Amino acid sequence: MLNSEYTIWIEKYRPKTFQEIKGQERLVRRIEAMIGQKNLPHMLFSGPPGCGKSTMALVIAKSLYGEEYHRHFLELNSSDDRGINVIRETIKDFAKIKAMGEVPFKLIFLDEADALTREAQHALRRTMETYSSSTRFILSVNYSSKIIDPLLSRCAVFRFQPLKEEDFKEILAMISEKEGLTVEDTVLRELYLISHGDVRKFENLLQSCAALNKTVTVELVREIASATTPREIKDVVLLALAGNFIKGRELLLKTMLQQGLSGLDVVKQIQQDVLDLDIEEKRKAKLVEDCGDIEFRLVEGSDEFVQLCTLLARFSSP
Repeated sequence: MLNSEYTIWIEKYRPKTFQEIKGQERLVRRIEAMIGQKNLPHMLFSGPPGCGKSTMALVIAKSLYGEEYHRHFLELNSSDDRGINVIRETIKDFAKIKAMGEVPFKLIFLDEADALTREAQHALRRTMETYSSSTRFILSVNYSSKIIDPLLSRCAVFRFQPLKEEDFKEILAMISEKEGLTVEDTVLRELYLISHGDVRKFENLLQSCAALNKTVTVELVREIASATTPREIKDVVLLALAGNFIKGRELLLKTMLQQGLSGLDVVKQIQQDVLDLDIEEKRKAKLVEDCGDIEFRLVEGSDEFVQLCTLLARFSSP
């Protein structure tokens, strides 16, 4: 077993019980009541990344089955296995075998289920109907609007919220004590603003800072954060707005290659930088709308660099 000293913090400090889950107290109460009766509906967890959806599914499995939960719990990531074959083969093979033990059903957790194709979702609906006596499904999505209505109607929907600053304060205090960190008072606010309620981003950033210095300062946080969300992206935006499309395009390509950024990473960072610009609100709203349009095209499979160049061209237009 890997020494906990070398474990990444998002796994080392992942909640193991319902009491340890932060920021979702209302949902925890509902789910605990269902588990007390050893009866669960199919469930759909909807919410932004890093708010506890996967953790909740794991805690449910451990609460129902104890240390042997792996025998009764199948976890799949739909971003990797998004076609109809995974429904017909992997999921169906697991679902049709009856559970052994006190709990009369097994659990299948489909993470990022909104990445499933429509054909796969229709096949999943039929599988859920056929094997409902022996298997319960938990679907985790960032956008419930991407799930077909027949699938939504078969699930109890649980909407997760981004964690609040008070929740991050508790997590920061716990990690600081266990890791022997000295944290400036203003660090919490800085980490919270950068992570946007995403616990994974928060803990990864904190671990990166702690690797450099056990005394975590705002300056150190900003230095690490600029490496994960490059400052060059803001320079790209400013060049485009100044009408210098060619230089902006060259800097964008250089930054993406050097930092290994995806198109979606860049669009999200551009949108954040636009919101921080000192320009009139009407112009800012138009730029944000352009970002949304390009993000939609990227999600639908368009070429990343072509679409990002299109976005810069729009920014460069008067």
